[in-house]
Amino acid sequence: MNIQSQKPKPTPVWLSADSGDFETFRQIVGQMSDPADTPHAQEVVRNIPIYDGAAVDAAAAVPARRQALMEEWAHVFANGAGIIVIRQGLAEHAVIDRASVLFEEIIAEEKRSAKGGGDHFAKPGANDRIWNALEKHCLADPANFAAYFSSNSIALAAEAWLGPASQMTAQVNRVNPGGAAQTPHRDYHLGFMSAARMAQFPAHIHAVSPTLTLQGAIAHCDMPVETGPTMLLPFSQQFFEGYLAFSRPEFQAHFAANHVQLPLTKGDLVFFNPAVMHGAGTNHTADRFRMVNLLQVSSAFGRAMETVNRTRMLRALYPALRVARGVVLENVIAASAEGYPFPTNLDSNPPVGGLAPKTQADFLREALAQDQDDATFFALLDALDARNQS
Repeated sequence: MNIQSQKPKPTPVWLSADSGDFETFRQIVGQMSDPADTPHAQEVVRNIPIYDGAAVDAAAAVPARRQALMEEWAHVFANGAGIIVIRQGLAEHAVIDRASVLFEEIIAEEKRSAKGGGDHFAKPGANDRIWNALEKHCLADPANFAAYFSSNSIALAAEAWLGPASQMTAQVNRVNPGGAAQTPHRDYHLGFMSAARMAQFPAHIHAVSPTLTLQGAIAHCDMPVETGPTMLLPFSQQFFEGYLAFSRPEFQAHFAANHVQLPLTKGDLVFFNPAVMHGAGTNHTADRFRMVNLLQVSSAFGRAMETVNRTRMLRALYPALRVARGVVLENVIAASAEGYPFPTNLDSNPPVGGLAPKTQADFLREALAQDQDDATFFALLDALDARNQS
């Protein structure tokens, strides 16, 4: 017997812009949710399990029930529809209303100072965005922030997918009357890259990326479908090649014909695997401003073991690189400069010509190619460091 011949064919290490079979995708997103798989849900609506916030609070107080509920949610995020809705997961409407007032004030102030941020996936003017709403909310009203984020529904959803010690971030999105829909997409990390950049990451990273973050949304007002609540394609997170494939016309057309929009009421929460194909819907109303607080929760494991002062390294290294001979510059850059643009302050360091800002490594490459003098490059480094701070 030839044991070697029985080994399974290895999966490709690299994907390309045309990876992913549309018929396979169509079959995956054509699945139907089985209510038996989500016994804690009140109901299943258009394949999305719906939970009750009061029931979540009750389960959170009993360790065995808490664990069982999180297990169910983890299965939904990974192997089910990829999406859950928690009705009244933040039931204290006075808390939401106070936060909404704060967010409106921040939006108005940032417009006055021309600081308001644009959107990665929507046309300018379609919405108003508050970057780093988490910190701005906390500094503006710490007591309201504490009441807001004491929600068991928020905490359990994050822990179900990411485990303990996750990192919360939030970005408020207010879609204005007539605001057009976002382009359907997957989210951070790979979802913020160009197709060419995504293809440079080996296939197993395409599998890992969805496990590093959880997407959430808190409804700050009632959201009938005509106001454009998030468009979602259940089960689409199961399509492995989706980061590269979803921008292709046939995938976008299938999303347009088959996506789900559920009406929400103030205090409802939505959480979903970041690999679910999704996008904010069009606000078809003439007078309703649809405000949501978008939560992006990150795994504790998305960080290096050591703190490294890369700016200090580059100050020492740059003069040597300008005169170096016989070194492979790209290898040295990879070992020294910050090659990833996040986290950053998207108010002061917005994306330029794409979905992400320039990196420290980009500035270093340009400086070397242009043979900038030390002082010019060091000033660029300092300015980048300043822009990255909140």
